[in-house]
Amino acid sequence: MENMDLIEIARGKARDWLDDAYDNETRESVRQMLQDDDPTALVDAFYKDLEFGTGGLRGIMGAGSNRMNIYTVGAATQGFARYINQQFPGEPRAVCIGHDCRHGSRLFAETAAAIFSANGIDVYLFDALRPTPEVSFAIRELGCKGGVIITASHNPKEYNGYKAYWDDGAQLVPPHDENVINEVKKIKVPDIRFERVPERIHALGEEIDRRYLEQVRQLRLAPDMPMAARDLKIVFSPLHGTTFKLVPASLRLWGFHAVYPVPGQDEPDGNFPTVALANPEDPAAFKMALDVAREVDADLVMACDPDGDRIGISVKNHQGEWVLLDGNQTYLVFLEYIIRGKRRLGLLSGDEYVVKTIVTTELVKVIAEKNGIACHDVYTGFKWIADAIRHHGPEKYIGGGEESFGFMPGAFTRDKDGIASASMMAEIAAWCKANNSSIYAFLEEIYVAYGFSRERLVQVTRQGASGAREIAGMMERLRREPPRQLNGVDVVLRKDFLAREAVEPLSGRRYPIPFDTASDVLQFFLADGSKVSARPSGTEPKIKFYFETRVQARDLDDLERARSVADQRVNNMISSIMPG
Repeated sequence: MENMDLIEIARGKARDWLDDAYDNETRESVRQMLQDDDPTALVDAFYKDLEFGTGGLRGIMGAGSNRMNIYTVGAATQGFARYINQQFPGEPRAVCIGHDCRHGSRLFAETAAAIFSANGIDVYLFDALRPTPEVSFAIRELGCKGGVIITASHNPKEYNGYKAYWDDGAQLVPPHDENVINEVKKIKVPDIRFERVPERIHALGEEIDRRYLEQVRQLRLAPDMPMAARDLKIVFSPLHGTTFKLVPASLRLWGFHAVYPVPGQDEPDGNFPTVALANPEDPAAFKMALDVAREVDADLVMACDPDGDRIGISVKNHQGEWVLLDGNQTYLVFLEYIIRGKRRLGLLSGDEYVVKTIVTTELVKVIAEKNGIACHDVYTGFKWIADAIRHHGPEKYIGGGEESFGFMPGAFTRDKDGIASASMMAEIAAWCKANNSSIYAFLEEIYVAYGFSRERLVQVTRQGASGAREIAGMMERLRREPPRQLNGVDVVLRKDFLAREAVEPLSGRRYPIPFDTASDVLQFFLADGSKVSARPSGTEPKIKFYFETRVQARDLDDLERARSVADQRVNNMISSIMPG
């Protein structure tokens, strides 16, 4: 579509926002955009509608149909409320609403609460910001039919988001996600019931915090650990977000009292002033925490993202240097510790299972299966890990995670849980210390036992409509002309999750992939055990390539050789498949 067409579309939609259905501040902002000689802001705000996707809404805050504001939030809530009322006729209906530290989050949470209440639905609204996993817990704990979390996770400060949850505390999956989307698409601003019904809105506070933290405490696998081991020094940063109270409180309940805050990052602030990106995946986000760690000679450094579902871990290597574990490594540490701990306590009775996303390291499956534990693969996103629990039951679930720094050690929430993960990682560090070891040495022990695994993520960003077409073209070419070899190694298995078909190129054998839904993901498995995955992002204008290979090390002394071989393999695979 030409630029002039986009400008005219934007102007037409913007004029509709001058209607009396919109508040004065919104109308004035739209008038200024219409009068501006440069139409860039106008087009960005109105060239399309902010889509309510399978994960809800996410976008820049401001006036416009392509922005996060009370009207786009209102339409999403009105559609969701209608669907809840359709699905539970004649039953008591309640939802839980939480929000993060971002500008606008409280307003959007209160707006959603008012709309639900006006539609005859009781609302449990947290009295202040709370982390995502606690909201997921509260939905289940209070018997709600659904819930909403206002958060944009680790996106820049200009963004906000709206995540919708079902009655099990998990994000929406089929058929509910598409059905809610269809309801939201029907909503026009005059349809939104903004009128607040006070008697239907109930505040949630410290009591639900206490109940949640007690559930987290039940995850302990070494409750009788000597206090000397629990004296390890922990530096924790909430990165200006929602975990500033609950992670330190949980650590105290687990017996850890030498917890050091990061001055300047230990209070909520939607501007995220001390970091370029409030994301524990970004090593730069750890700079201030590591400064504190060096000052106090800490044993462990942890950080959560602003909504508290992701956890980043930094540990000392053998030279005393701080190393940020990636999401795959963190999963391996959790998994091996949980298996050993449950076996020690006699809690492995058979039929246990773990869950991982398809782009997460295959070493998870190796560890699980060598310990007699099933491993279920799911699509990217914790809603699919929750869906696996829905199918296989919570009783035998022992952990689930993904490479993007998310782990859920307990089934009392149905989303990744930074508070529970931080608490358990502290116990792992203490257990290692009690055994004259460290988390870094424990990870090396895992690599020697099961094989060294190297993973690398390469992201290609393409902005705008032309960028979206280019990303689609990359995937189309990979389907039309799939590689037969990478780095001189045969591709022995190809999986297309859009077609839900697997192909063995050497034999020509084809068979269906037993997933209920399709997703635009391609995977290539090599004869040497390597794996390459290609997946367009669902929330950002980029395509992600995941590379993985595994090399067996004979012992700890052989680990450096395995690392070197793995790094070379990954580099060669990247050169073989990446677009020019």
